[in-house]
Amino acid sequence: MNAIRKFDLKALVASVILYSILEGLIMADIIGPFWELNIILICINVILATSLNLINGYTGQFSIGHAGFLAVGAYTGAIITVKLGLPFELALIVGTISAGALGFLIGLPTLRLNGDYLAIATLGLGEIIRICILNIDYVGGASGLMGIPRITNLAWSFGLMIFVIFFIKNFKNSAHGRACLAIRENEIAADTMGIDTTKYKVMAFTLGAAFAGTAGVLFSHYFYIAHPASFTFMRSFDILTMVVLGGLGSMTGAITGAVLLTFISAYLSDFPEWRMIIYSITLIVLMLRRPQGLFGSQELSLKMFKLGGGKDGGNTVTGK
Repeated sequence: MNAIRKFDLKALVASVILYSILEGLIMADIIGPFWELNIILICINVILATSLNLINGYTGQFSIGHAGFLAVGAYTGAIITVKLGLPFELALIVGTISAGALGFLIGLPTLRLNGDYLAIATLGLGEIIRICILNIDYVGGASGLMGIPRITNLAWSFGLMIFVIFFIKNFKNSAHGRACLAIRENEIAADTMGIDTTKYKVMAFTLGAAFAGTAGVLFSHYFYIAHPASFTFMRSFDILTMVVLGGLGSMTGAITGAVLLTFISAYLSDFPEWRMIIYSITLIVLMLRRPQGLFGSQELSLKMFKLGGGKDGGNTVTGK
């Protein structure tokens, strides 16, 4: 436990240093508005990828409706600040709770399914959420909810990203997290050993949905608008791609996947006619060469870079 706490403390200090550097570069205009936008988008995407990794990577489910919970958080948060005139902090809390509550209600019936059936169910539910929003005039309908104040900044997005990462990391290392990992490895064996598989699958699904709602509040309060077109099933696939690219079951993999794909999209923005082609070919080549993702189910560690270290010849990776 002492080693884990020391690692967490070092990671927290490194995060504060990284934030201070980024904030200083933005204030000095070394990082312009375009890259500031993409840095904040990276923070939002990291929250989405790590929260989906909790469901797909740690618990072994196959959810592809994450954009639906992103939309719930975005619209709920916008209603709190725009329609009701309440503080942004309350919008974050309500948006997170609303998405988590919906995830709980959806998870109870759907998580009894497995594999492709669960994927189809979550995809359909994500589209149902979007279509319902599309037909509610109170939130703008097809035109979207506009006039949302830009309150999200680097401090909010970076701080909440670090909070979500540490929360999920500690959840994974808890008794609840171990139960989720057992379900991922063999659900039948876990059930035989007395683990309430439905309970833990719903728990992971609820937490993942809640954090997607947090990302939604940040998203809508940075881009001034919550529009149904931003929450289609393609957005769910983008989030899933980040998780698969980094490696299912790897926290550092999900973070790396979110950072890489956001940067690739930003760099290719100057080539709109080639962007999706290059983007797709890159992913196809990577999946052919390394189908388990960049890190597989392992975590990044400095031990990976020590040549000749350990019995595995320097290939040992741990989360500590």
